[in-house]
Amino acid sequence: MLEVRNLSFSYGEKKVLNDISFKAEGNNILSILGPNGVGKTTLLKCICDFHGSNSDTVFIDGNDVTGMSRVELARHIGYVPQRAIASQSTVFDTVLIGRRPYMVWGATKEDVRMTYDVMLSLGLKSLMLSYADEISGGEFQKVQIARVLVQDPKVIVMDEPTNNLDLSNQHISMKMIANAVRSKGVCTIMSMHDINLAIQYSDELMFMKEGNILGHGSPDIVTEKLVKDVYGIDVDIIEHKGLPYVIPNVEQNLKTDEKDEAQAKQVESLYYGTG
Repeated sequence: MLEVRNLSFSYGEKKVLNDISFKAEGNNILSILGPNGVGKTTLLKCICDFHGSNSDTVFIDGNDVTGMSRVELARHIGYVPQRAIASQSTVFDTVLIGRRPYMVWGATKEDVRMTYDVMLSLGLKSLMLSYADEISGGEFQKVQIARVLVQDPKVIVMDEPTNNLDLSNQHISMKMIANAVRSKGVCTIMSMHDINLAIQYSDELMFMKEGNILGHGSPDIVTEKLVKDVYGIDVDIIEHKGLPYVIPNVEQNLKTDEKDEAQAKQVESLYYGTG
């Protein structure tokens, strides 16, 4: 289980996270939602201790991550960044590197077997000997997921795992993540932009704004008011296959855009004498 207690973080004088506290269980997917710049990526990096978080703020199974060595931390947390640069190595070697926290002198037969099995389960067999920097973006996203699964952590952290993927590959990747979580029973926390995609594949949702949590719970917490509070737009919510489905209220939001445009013209006229 992942537990975050009273986590705050600042970049210099700019406070990004304000006293964040929540728990995430194993065998569950928790998706963090909210506009750009609200602290989602910063929160994920603090969980992974990339920013040197204060002690007694992030715990995995009761163990403070700030007291762990880098190797020990890698055995507890696996991280998939929003953007990663593919290396000039084979896909198999790229995935195998996920076993590094467990290696002493080099890869063992068990490391190789685990890598092969995970790649087989994710449909990556045909890419094993391809070079990672020569495959498509969608394929490389699957490779990153395979690498973190081979790492065998207790918590998987993903920053926008569907970023830059087309609609088909978004669902393929999310199904793959969900199946992997269920098969291994790991706790998975990820940042997302697409509310409906998150609702479909997540056990819990957490909405953030200005470094604060505005809502946390099952998909049932999604309401017109919550979406308005978080994103500042009007939406309609219908039920689709037993889950809420968010539809932007285009007419109302266009009216808001028209008001903004009118105000912009007033400012332009005031300062530049135009209009």
